Amino acid sequence: MTEAVLLVGGQGTRLRPLTINTPKPMLPVAGVPFTVHQITRARAAGVTRIVLATSYRAEIFREFIDGADLGIEIVIATEDEPLGTGGAIRHALPHLQSGPDAPVLVFNGDVLSGLDILGLVKHHVDADADATLYLTPVADPRAFGLVPTDAAGRVTQFLEKPQTPEEIVTDQINAGCYVFRRSVIDAIPAGRPVSVERETFPGLLAANALVLGVVDRGYWLDLGTPMAFVQGSRDLVLGSAPSPAVPNPGPCLVLDGAEVASGAVLTGGSAIGRRAQIAASVIDGSVVFDDARIGEGAKITGSIIGAGVTVGANCVIDQAVIGDGANIGSGNELLAGVRVWPGAQIGAGAVRFSSDA
Repeated sequence: MTEAVLLVGGQGTRLRPLTINTPKPMLPVAGVPFTVHQITRARAAGVTRIVLATSYRAEIFREFIDGADLGIEIVIATEDEPLGTGGAIRHALPHLQSGPDAPVLVFNGDVLSGLDILGLVKHHVDADADATLYLTPVADPRAFGLVPTDAAGRVTQFLEKPQTPEEIVTDQINAGCYVFRRSVIDAIPAGRPVSVERETFPGLLAANALVLGVVDRGYWLDLGTPMAFVQGSRDLVLGSAPSPAVPNPGPCLVLDGAEVASGAVLTGGSAIGRRAQIAASVIDGSVVFDDARIGEGAKITGSIIGAGVTVGANCVIDQAVIGDGANIGSGNELLAGVRVWPGAQIGAGAVRFSSDA
């Protein structure tokens, strides 16, 4: 197996305001764009060529890839209009070089996992399957589509998000990574939006294709929400989630050019971006992007501080998201899921903001 398609075309609306300027897969997670973690894990599993299926802010991917050397061939397929998951895979077809029976790995651009990628592909090839899905059990599957399997691991249904307890027939969900026989991609309709979850996979079952599920109970996280984004970065820094792009896990990560005062306390897997300036403050389990400035006495917990943000002295920021270039005056408290849009100005004055208010 040498080829993969990485789906990175989504707009990342759940992560706004972070994604107003930057597509979700290009946001820095543990010091590098999230896409890099996925690319390096695929490379470690033997993938030698990846097609990035882009749409939203595609130029940012192209600029990054043109300037990076990730030890793997990367080509970009850009949709003129969003085509959905299945449509994006089909749009990448002209860039694939595999034969019709060869396995092609496909993975979503917002999932962090410890999946044994090589094992998934081997299972697919050994079984001569048409499609093989990575499945993971979750404690509460109501937000996901369910994928039950029989005793032999064959997928029996693809179920929409359950609405009642009776509809929860399994805790297994599509975990965002699968292997297709390349001829399956050929059969996806071209030039229109297609959902791989609602159309392609059910169509394969209806055609009596061999669709397998491989259940992996290891690390899995959808980075689609701000707090999940924070958790993913934290887990990568601490080493709870695996990535070749984080060779030295530890209590915090401070990138080149950042200035951290001797009295600053950085804990909980916090990541500090390039050229950030951190005064004597407390930053716990948070992500601080490049060129941000944190004032003396500030306390930041479980939050995301965007690029070029200024946080004044003695601020308290807890589970909040501060968009790029915002200025938070001294003494303010931003709590419980507050989101501040890029460039916003909040003056000094010890005002308390909460999304619950």
